[in-house]
Amino acid sequence: MQPILNVKNLTMDFGGLRALDSLDISVNRGEIVALIGPNGAGKTTFFNCITGLYTPTHGDVLIAPPGQAEKRINGYKPNHVTEAGLARTFQNIRLFQNMTVLENVMIGRHCRMKAGIPGAIFRNPSTRAEEKQVVADSYAILKKIELAPHVNELAMNLPYGAQRRLEIARALATEPFLLLLDEPAAGMNPQETRELDDLIVRLRDRENVSILLIEHDMKLVMSLSDRIYVVDYGKKIAEGTPEEIKNNPAVIKAYLGEEVDA
Repeated sequence: MQPILNVKNLTMDFGGLRALDSLDISVNRGEIVALIGPNGAGKTTFFNCITGLYTPTHGDVLIAPPGQAEKRINGYKPNHVTEAGLARTFQNIRLFQNMTVLENVMIGRHCRMKAGIPGAIFRNPSTRAEEKQVVADSYAILKKIELAPHVNELAMNLPYGAQRRLEIARALATEPFLLLLDEPAAGMNPQETRELDDLIVRLRDRENVSILLIEHDMKLVMSLSDRIYVVDYGKKIAEGTPEEIKNNPAVIKAYLGEEVDA
């Protein structure tokens, strides 16, 4: 099976600091894969490299969208990475707080719209029809994420857990084949985390979206993941199933510690 994401020998240097050191990571279609490690291990830097915020110093970022040939996306700008089918959320919530829930999702649809500047100026029938479809599509996504009752509320007025889900809804609006979640459970209470667990599985099973997530909540990681990669100081120190990772001495020493036995 060809991976939909295949990262080879990824290296990222910041001056004299090597933040990522020859990482090899892959995601197959239909998988939920976790990337874990201590704070400062390079996890978010990895996300930034594959989504166009950083250009890696060395290595290859290869994607194989469904029905398309494999292509290298090193050096793509973030908007082109999104158009190619990768969408992400951020560790710190980055919603448009003074816009409504619906408007936030509609912004995510922008990369799939065909109307250009002339259409926006002259408001021809095809542009108006497309705008109506964007509203309908965005509302349908909110229903799937269970945020439809909040459609006209400002994003800033949503509870914290709902704001996290709204970020996922906006990412889904770009029609990704791979969704990258950067600490989606950060700051959530146990009930919100359980709801997030259910949501991620539902997205994989019903929306045919593969998931790559960074997360510190080990209970969530172990329950969700098909495979797990562990990094420390920018290097991969382990990969395997949740059971294999739980019992890996190098992982226990570097990161998991007593949480494994809890």
